[in-house]
Amino acid sequence: MAQPRILLFDSGMGGLTVARAVAHQMPDAHLIYAADNAAFPYGAWKEKELVKRIVMVIGRLIELAQPDVVVVACNTASTIALAELRAVYAVPFVGTVPAIKPAAAQTRSNVIGVLATPGTVSREYTHSLIHTFAFHCKVFLHGAPRLAEIAEQKLRGHAIDMEELKREVAPVFRKRDGKQTDVVVLACTHYPLITAEIARVAPWAVTYIDPAPAIARRTADIVEETPLKVADANVPAHGTVVLTSARGSASETLAAYASMGFPQHRVIDLPA
Repeated sequence: MAQPRILLFDSGMGGLTVARAVAHQMPDAHLIYAADNAAFPYGAWKEKELVKRIVMVIGRLIELAQPDVVVVACNTASTIALAELRAVYAVPFVGTVPAIKPAAAQTRSNVIGVLATPGTVSREYTHSLIHTFAFHCKVFLHGAPRLAEIAEQKLRGHAIDMEELKREVAPVFRKRDGKQTDVVVLACTHYPLITAEIARVAPWAVTYIDPAPAIARRTADIVEETPLKVADANVPAHGTVVLTSARGSASETLAAYASMGFPQHRVIDLPA
């Protein structure tokens, strides 16, 4: 049976949580991970320039990896650029969007917290999801400025400042009319890397929703529907991480990728 080639894309390490779920769902798939570390973090970019950047970078990655399916394992990139990517490139795309719909289905208090990046918080797409699926709930949407970087530091082996983490997540733990937050959406693929730490600093227990398993199931469905291509010999090997800047190839960074199933690396220089 042919081995599907799946390219997973994020600005940094967050998409590794999706890659882990895809590997579990499809253990025989050929996985290539790409991090646009030259432009990380995406939250500081203006939308128009970022869309142009994402479309350009993914174009180069498609040439290199010749994937059967591309998984945009990044909420920010998906909410602003997925339509453009689908218009420009023929390869099937799977996106990542805030898990508002399952949160609305699971909450009992009707008080939901959404931990996101500042960029995702500002997107009309995110507000549209809330209006469509959680109109009957009180949704506390918080753009945590440092949470993605804290998650990356953990993966590199650095200790987490738990007081800083507590400040980053506190705004989604709220009380309203005698009820309190009972579900928190992790609306950035970085955040499941530190779910255990978030739970430790949280003022009370909640259900955390990680979208990665649902993304993996959707990816498997798309692969089933997609004729698989024969690639040339230059395609990166299974378990390769492709970086857009050599500054991300320090030993602790590469060790972090290796620990998540990507022990090989390649750099394509795409300065931001």
